[in-house]
Amino acid sequence: MDGVTEKTPFGKFAKRYESILVFYILDHMFCIIDINDFSFVNIKSTPEEIKEIRMSHVSIGNPTHRSLKHWIRLDFNGDIPDLKIYEFVKRAYDIVRQHYALGKH
Repeated sequence: MDGVTEKTPFGKFAKRYESILVFYILDHMFCIIDINDFSFVNIKSTPEEIKEIRMSHVSIGNPTHRSLKHWIRLDFNGDIPDLKIYEFVKRAYDIVRQHYALGKH
């Protein structure tokens, strides 16, 4: 995905957050993963899409340290195929890129 950067910004707050890897587009988060616990990913979404995802899959959780309205946790090794997880991550990228490229913040 073009223009993506990654950082581990939360380690400065507490050592236990050093493994939290955040992916950014236009300096805004769209995907968060714990590289020491590769069992889920947190992605940005829209409230409508989060509702659809929750209705379609059971391998869903509440995002770690993020807004329930705009973030969702996708658990790996559940009922969401890897290809679908990749699509959700790409959609998160598109949502953030479009929002901030158009100056809607």
